[in-house]
Amino acid sequence: AVHTFLYRLQLPMIPLVTSVLYVWAQLNGDMIVSFWFGTRFKACYLPWVIPGFNYIIGGSVINELIGNLVGHLYFFLMFRYPMDLGGRNFLSAPQFLYRWPPSRRGGVSGFGAPPASMRRAADQKGGGGRRNWGRGFEQGSPCRSQH
Repeated sequence: AVHTFLYRLQLPMIPLVTSVLYVWAQLNGDMIVSFWFGTRFKACYLPWVIPGFNYIIGGSVINELIGNLVGHLYFFLMFRYPMDLGGRNFLSAPQFLYRWPPSRRGGVSGFGAPPASMRRAADQKGGGGRRNWGRGFEQGSPCRSQH
């Protein structure tokens, strides 16, 4: 019984992940992403490269295409239609979700970097445990070794 439940739960996961990927790719369309074997291209093509690659290796592309369709509908109704075409916002979270968890904005930062509020507090404390590791070299710069 548990195995059957988990198997049925797995079924909608591919369209769900693909739809989230589609929305991310539309919001970050100019970002360069890497795929298998070092292939690099713009993020806006990623939701279409994955079903193509899956087709090449012999898998079914139906789940990926359903995910792309759902992601496209969400992106259109959430961003394009209200912002670009001046239409009504059809999708919004229920009001209890705005009241229940705290509404915080600006707490997200880059990978490995604390939020700006924590950086300011650390700077006021005199460095916040930062180390002086040396000058280092910029990535991609020529090596300056002297042999």
